[in-house]
Amino acid sequence: MKPRPFDYVCPDNVDEAVALLAAHGDAARVLAGGQSLMAILNFRLAEPEMLIDVSRLAELDTIREGDGKIEVGASVTQNKFLAWPALATKLPLLAKMLPFVGHFQTRNRGTVCGSIAHADPSSELPLALAMLGGEVVLRSKKGTRVLAAKDFQLDMLTTARESEELITAVRFPVQSEKQVAFREVARRHGDFAIIAIAVVVEEKNKFRLGVGGMTGRPTVRQFNATGDAAIRDAAVALGVELEGLEDMHASAAMRRDLLRNLAPVVVNEALQCAA
Repeated sequence: MKPRPFDYVCPDNVDEAVALLAAHGDAARVLAGGQSLMAILNFRLAEPEMLIDVSRLAELDTIREGDGKIEVGASVTQNKFLAWPALATKLPLLAKMLPFVGHFQTRNRGTVCGSIAHADPSSELPLALAMLGGEVVLRSKKGTRVLAAKDFQLDMLTTARESEELITAVRFPVQSEKQVAFREVARRHGDFAIIAIAVVVEEKNKFRLGVGGMTGRPTVRQFNATGDAAIRDAAVALGVELEGLEDMHASAAMRRDLLRNLAPVVVNEALQCAA
């Protein structure tokens, strides 16, 4: 299928993009990388009257560090972020997770902010933002507001962004913790995860565990546990709490079983991780 006809606008700056969103609201969609949006348009799951292309705005194609945070602009592609020289030292969890995002070809077009805006519960970048306690910067004609990751993604493909708001950046706190690990189960490398598990060790026997693909949005919990049996018990309890999604890729029971068996492996990998 092909999308319905729409107007295509390439604004010269962020102010112009924001003005277009204010004028057209729900009738407009923002295009950055388009790796998710174009499929949605082709299947006519969305039928906007206008596409506002921000991919060429230089002011959004930046990676900045300040106030203990790494700010990634809305036009920064996933591969550009992956190639950022300070990624492994400043954000080691992202360095582990980004290679699992799609494929090399799609990462050349797909953007960091676009993945977070799409809010797929099986996607790696929303999980990373939630794990690190990051935030999303939104701009409209009313001004700029900043939302914590937990307040931004509300459910599957649902966020707190208003129709007249433009996501201009996301911010990841610089990591002091260097012991991290990530694994996911998917049908093929690059597919959306059936389940994804990220771990950050905060101190001895205390760690933060994040799970994607189990519910409508990423889940993050803190645990104090020693040994595989205790970690497995904590994972079982978390699986019971979350229940798990049922879809064509896996049953809820399979997702709970994957969480129970994979969580100790990922925790041990993080514990063994050198800085």
